[in-house]
Formats: sequence, C-alpha cells, structure tokens
Amino acid sequence: MKSGQQLPEVTFKTRVRDEAIGGDNPFRWEDKTTADYFKGKRVVLFSLPGAFTPTCSTYQLPGYENGFADFQAQGIDGIYCMSVNDSFVMNKWAQDQKIANVDVIPDGCGEFTRKMGMLVEKSNLGFGMRSWRYAAVINDGVVEAWFEEPGLADNHGEDPYGESSPETVLNWLKESA
Repeated sequence: MKSGQQLPEVTFKTRVRDEAIGGDNPFRWEDKTTADYFKGKRVVLFSLPGAFTPTCSTYQLPGYENGFADFQAQGIDGIYCMSVNDSFVMNKWAQDQKIANVDVIPDGCGEFTRKMGMLVEKSNLGFGMRSWRYAAVINDGVVEAWFEEPGLADNHGEDPYGESSPETVLNWLKESA
C-alpha cells in the first residue's frame, strides 16, 4: 500500500453495545464497511499484531489514545486501531485499556489486512496469521501517508516498533501542515 491508493472494500463483523437488549451482555452484531469507517473523514489507522500483546498494550494503543487531542489539532477526525482479532477480543481489549478516543476495528478473518498486503504468518510465536505493524493517514478512503515497520516478512524474529508510533505519525502531520 502506498500513498494515493484507495483502501480495499471490506465488511467488518463488529459487536456494538445496544442497551435495548438488556442483560449482562447487551451487544448485537453489526456489519460495517470500509466506507462506514473512512468515507468523508481524515483519520489515522494503525494496525498491530494482536490485542493484549506487550508493545501494543504498553506503547502503541495508549500513545494514540493519550495523544488524541494533538492529532485533532492537526486535522484528524478519528483514530482507528485494527488487528486480526475478532470483535469480542478487540472490544474487551479496548475496555481493559480504558480507551475512550480510539475506535477499534476487528479484522477477524484478516481480509482487510490481506488486501492491504500486510498479512503475515506469525506461527513462530503461536499467533497464526496476523497484521504486520503499520500506520497510515487516510483521507476519504485514500492513503495520504504510509508508515510501515521495516522487515515485513513471515515469522520475523523481531517485532519492530517506531515507524508506526504515534510520535512518528504526529511529527509527519506537523511537518506536512
């Protein structure tokens, strides 16, 4: 994926809170499309290997969450965190992390990630197919800027982090303003 490219059209299987359901688990299934998330908005999308994993939970997701106002000041309408995890996992992770500003997108089957060219095998860690770590500024469904960690490969021995960090993306937004 490079700057200027259109995002792939995918339908995401999400679970959304619906108080009309009642009970301990008031959620219902809702299909959301690429257009639902990205049409008419300028957003940051970042994708990571897995919910509840150390780098993702300690640095990447909290960094975007805590820096939300700084991103808004640079013309960003929203921030999305994607992972090849199902909606149950993504929702629980967001709840566990006390996320209020970043929206999570479940790519449970990895379809979006595959179409982005970022689906990698991570069986060396017992993960199976997962996303390579990246971030992007997306403007109305088109990639405006791309931030990919170096070394994209199946069963990579490391989990590089830096290019897709909130600090790197925010610096780019400030420099390109």
